[in-house]
Amino acid sequence: MSATYQPRHASELRDGDRAAEHRQADQKPLGGIAGWVDDRTGAAKGTSYLLKKVFPDHWSFMLGEIAMYSMIVCLLTGVFLTFWFVPSASQVVYDGSYVPLQGIVVSDAYRSTLAISFDIRGGLLIRQIHHWAALIFVVAVFVHMARVFFTGAFRKPREINWVFGTILSLLAAIEGFAGYSLPDDLLSGTGIRAMNGFVQSAPVIGSYLSYFIFGGAFPGESIIPRLYSVHVLLIPAILVALFTAHILLVFVHKHTQYPGPGRTNNNVVGYPFMPVYIAKAGGFFFIVFGVIALVSAVVTINPIWAYGPYDPSPVTAGSQPDWYMGFADGALRLVPGWLEFESWGGFTWSMNIFPFSLILLPAMWTLIGVYPFVEKWVTGDNREHHLLDRPRNAPTRTAIGVAGIVMYAVLMFAAGNDLMAIKLHLSINDITNALRLLFFIGPPIAFWITKRICLSLQRADRQKVLHGRETGTIWRHADGRFEEIHAPLTPMERWPLVQHEVAEPFELTHEVDANGVARPAARKDRLRAKFSHFYFRDRVPTVTPSELEAAHHAPEAIEAHGKAYEEAREPEAIEPAGRP
Repeated sequence: MSATYQPRHASELRDGDRAAEHRQADQKPLGGIAGWVDDRTGAAKGTSYLLKKVFPDHWSFMLGEIAMYSMIVCLLTGVFLTFWFVPSASQVVYDGSYVPLQGIVVSDAYRSTLAISFDIRGGLLIRQIHHWAALIFVVAVFVHMARVFFTGAFRKPREINWVFGTILSLLAAIEGFAGYSLPDDLLSGTGIRAMNGFVQSAPVIGSYLSYFIFGGAFPGESIIPRLYSVHVLLIPAILVALFTAHILLVFVHKHTQYPGPGRTNNNVVGYPFMPVYIAKAGGFFFIVFGVIALVSAVVTINPIWAYGPYDPSPVTAGSQPDWYMGFADGALRLVPGWLEFESWGGFTWSMNIFPFSLILLPAMWTLIGVYPFVEKWVTGDNREHHLLDRPRNAPTRTAIGVAGIVMYAVLMFAAGNDLMAIKLHLSINDITNALRLLFFIGPPIAFWITKRICLSLQRADRQKVLHGRETGTIWRHADGRFEEIHAPLTPMERWPLVQHEVAEPFELTHEVDANGVARPAARKDRLRAKFSHFYFRDRVPTVTPSELEAAHHAPEAIEAHGKAYEEAREPEAIEPAGRP
């Protein structure tokens, strides 16, 4: 059979292409929609890049996901609450379902919060989910930052991402304070009253700031609407923007990973974003949401009906801020009163309040935010790092982090010194003095203990690499000596113990030039050398290949015993029944 050739004009060669494209789009509607979107947005290339992005797998990486998912829960439940909450301090007579408060004059904000709790179907559960999700969000952000700090994930090129996370954690604490101040109950009103006192303690401009924030004399009717705008509009917008930038930088820089065989600074070992990682992340979101909903359903939080409406005249005993703001309250309780003094003209300087209320938060978060740049200056390391440190391999950094946590914990417990005195039947003055002493001696002790533990763990790792792991098997030699058999490590077991670098302390060069003139940078170099010796003076060197080779040339009898032990650990081969 032969084919007949029919010549066609060049303009007719692609006549059937358009029809084929239409048939393909009709057969694959989803592909047709994706093609339609890509033709108009050009999103296919970026989407393909994101879906093929590889993410490593480790349980500690879920901490950041918990923060993101709890923030999403906060946003969703917050939208529900805005439908019924009235951000107004206008006085009304309560006539809702809660009988003990009927006929009481309350603010419209307090009345609407009671209505959400008792009159709106599911309102109380949504309120509690919102509050618990906010607490979990702040906890997850702080713990995630601790993981990043202790593993050195803030190093180049992620310094900007660390700064973003620092700002995000500060805004999360401020957002929480603004949120629990909105119901205008006795507890939240006491917190706003404390904030007013902090603002007024600012030298010279304190009273002006207070009038500006409250729209007049405290309490006024402007603070609730203003806090509402900050809580539902300003700070959430900044948080969402920072989270978006944070996630985009994670995609751009590629995710950090823990050291292991085959993992380097130039690759990422893990699962692709689609379908493995997105399926795991989606399931984990519902787990987080389910846990928050379960806790909210069974554990009551912030029962404003038990506190009653805010009244500036009574003093609320036993009132405590949420834990993430407790350290500031604790700092104020530990500061001695003799720091307040008067200057010429009768002006009072409240140095026992102002520095530890208005300055403490920005000062602490500034120190946290600049730490990556300080460590980079001390080490002089300008390389990119995508492999994480084991905390034991950075003992000084780990000790600094633990000392900071101890300092924070002391301040947080100091915020409850009155309750501890009541419940434990102790003197509040004794408790305060003990916490003052612990604030100064606790962090240095924690620093020393943590660093010693890290160095001991490094030495244990070094011994394990050189001599193998302990088996618990004791061998008696012919001459009567007893020795424990050590099983050698496999290359995969050995790699995480020897892959890290041990930095050398920075040594000073000549402080003067050839002409005997002092070098301009000598003072800065001396300071850097002091910090470098503080960081790296105590260090345990990693095992070198020559040391490992020398350790493996043990007596043949010991080596034979080690091999015999490994062979004894292998399961015996058993022939299946019925087979020769």
